Amino acid sequence: MNKNINEELFDFIEKSPTAWHTAENAAEILKAEGYTELFEGEGWNLCRGGKYFARRNGSSIIAFRVPENAFTGFMIMAAHGDSPSFKIKSNPAVKSAGEYIQLNCERYGGMICSSWLDRPLSLAGRVLVKQDGKLSSKLINIDRDLVMIPNVAIHMDRSANDGKSYNANIDMLPLFSSAEGKNSFEETVAQAAGTDKENVISYDLFTYCRARGTQWGANNEYISAPRLDDLQCAFSCLQGFLMADEGKSAPVVCIFDNEEVGSGTKQGADSTFLEDVLSRVCEQFSMDRSAYLRALNQSFMVSADNAHAVHPNHPEFADRNDRPAMNKGVVIKHNANQKYTTDAVSAAVFSEICKKAGVPVQSYTNRADMPGGSTLGNISSAHVSIDTVDVGLPQLAMHSAYETAGAEDTAYLIEAARCFFGSSIKRQGGEIEIL
Repeated sequence: MNKNINEELFDFIEKSPTAWHTAENAAEILKAEGYTELFEGEGWNLCRGGKYFARRNGSSIIAFRVPENAFTGFMIMAAHGDSPSFKIKSNPAVKSAGEYIQLNCERYGGMICSSWLDRPLSLAGRVLVKQDGKLSSKLINIDRDLVMIPNVAIHMDRSANDGKSYNANIDMLPLFSSAEGKNSFEETVAQAAGTDKENVISYDLFTYCRARGTQWGANNEYISAPRLDDLQCAFSCLQGFLMADEGKSAPVVCIFDNEEVGSGTKQGADSTFLEDVLSRVCEQFSMDRSAYLRALNQSFMVSADNAHAVHPNHPEFADRNDRPAMNKGVVIKHNANQKYTTDAVSAAVFSEICKKAGVPVQSYTNRADMPGGSTLGNISSAHVSIDTVDVGLPQLAMHSAYETAGAEDTAYLIEAARCFFGSSIKRQGGEIEIL
């Protein structure tokens, strides 16, 4: 059951403990495939048939190819590389009970707090180091079991199984060391950055779950791993992008940061990053503003962020009819209030592409009395206004430290992405043709 593909997914997730590592991981894959890195602060010199990518903040990445012939528009897929976690504060060492050092932290995104307890964790992120009078950003991953958030014993909290409210300022502090290790946090970070602690100026560090992904079930039909939301989509979009044949449109794959906290950053989907890249590509081929807007009219975007599968213990949380199941294909997500940007046009186009790819499609809507989450599609469309569909792969335990999905579905999205990136859109009047 697609064991090789899922092992590749698990490798990708293991190398991507934070959004910075996800972007670096994707960049290394792209470089190995002959892609050239571009820098926003430098001039670009693009050529027909060229393969390129750019990063912003080190945590978001956009890759694209320029067709050999004049392109008519852009075929874009976007996912996100961040996940709910705990961000370590700037002065983190907290002495507790006279015996311990805990790490002061705060929640990043909306995680299921209980899933982080009694689980081996570590820290990863970026560190700003002063070297030769300059500030240098270094990625670190303290690749060992380093911290844990311990539960309170049932003997001391008899109501633990009756429904628990977690105070992030008290219940969710990671245990780092005994009291004797008060100053060792700075030393641990500096060592991981390959420098002395006096050279560490600042950092963005997050906890992450250390467990590797696994395939399981009576017929090996399920997979579980940290950060499936949304690295399963990020991996699948990237793989489909690399596998696609050349079409009449320029293929573009995006992995944005900060979706879990609303995307409102310079590197998020609510930034100008995608708009800036697309407009610079058009400028390189002497396309003026009018030509750029015409190209957008012949473009299409897929926002890929995982979806909720119907739950085995609580099927009542699902809609009456739209009840996605794992291993039954890609999910098209709908919401009347535009938390998902799908409409009849974008759903029809993507469904036809999946049909051409031989990929099954499902639908998801929230229960009408239960508001759901949102994603990056409608946010990005405010800057690059093109037809967009929100899709995802069905999963359980979304925003848990360890999530579950279908073993077949990664391959489904890869194939849908491969077909999508090799296609193009021809819009004339009220008619749309998929080429």
